[in-house]
Amino acid sequence: MARMAGTAALAEKLLDVAVVSTTSVAGGDICTTTRLRLTDGRSAVIKTRPQAPSGFFTVEADGLRRLREAGGAPAPAVLAADDDCIILDWIEPTRPTTELAEAFGRNLAATHASGASAFGAERDGYIGLAPLPNRPSPTWEEFYASRRVMPYVKAAADRGSLSLEQARTVEQAMKRLPSLTADPEPPALVHGDLWSGNLVWSADAVHLIDPAAHGGHRETDLAMLSLFGAPHLQRIIDAYHEAMPLQDGWADRIALHQLHPLLVHAMMFGGAYGPRAAAAAQSLLDGRS
Repeated sequence: MARMAGTAALAEKLLDVAVVSTTSVAGGDICTTTRLRLTDGRSAVIKTRPQAPSGFFTVEADGLRRLREAGGAPAPAVLAADDDCIILDWIEPTRPTTELAEAFGRNLAATHASGASAFGAERDGYIGLAPLPNRPSPTWEEFYASRRVMPYVKAAADRGSLSLEQARTVEQAMKRLPSLTADPEPPALVHGDLWSGNLVWSADAVHLIDPAAHGGHRETDLAMLSLFGAPHLQRIIDAYHEAMPLQDGWADRIALHQLHPLLVHAMMFGGAYGPRAAAAAQSLLDGRS
């Protein structure tokens, strides 16, 4: 009760609106998420974490605003954000449907098509609690190798989640990266951490939450969805492809784009993720991804 009261007081200070009630929201192990009912009739959601890393919530807020401005897949409005929390419009969840999935595929294509000024972002960010370097690079290949793969190879190896041999396999794949990618495309605005837990299915649309937004390769978001699965995934991909056709052989490049999330999970959780990352890299080297 004391924590709830403290959360309500924090929200009231930032929103200048009284909180009528608070309800704990299940899900997520990084932040405490609480639904707020406000005296002006709105519902909101506040995420808090004691001693959050510097910029943790404000970077998330920047990413959500950027996704909203793209005019594609919707994201909740940011009501407030500071070093202690982020407060968003509440999105009432509903059951996933094929119609929502198809609309999301088209909307995600529009988000990607809105583009970005470079491969990277103005600020470094986070994926989970892990730092996410975003310094722009002139090509996607350079950005992906130097900002998304190799830092996490080192981190996972340092934690014993990736053997020296496995790390070398991933490094070899990165050295061959130009031959593994599609024809060059301009930077797409990508969510950057697009697994099903970061989708909220509502009555009118599928909303994006918890982004690691940056200028990247559009195949990355689809590969992330494919890694952990999502409701009506094939409908999403088909609708996306109809709206903005993917380059030939994109399915063969899924393993390439999954290297980053697999390495992040290897660094954070260990287990089978390190061997899975190495196997994905080896499949690229063998030409059988």
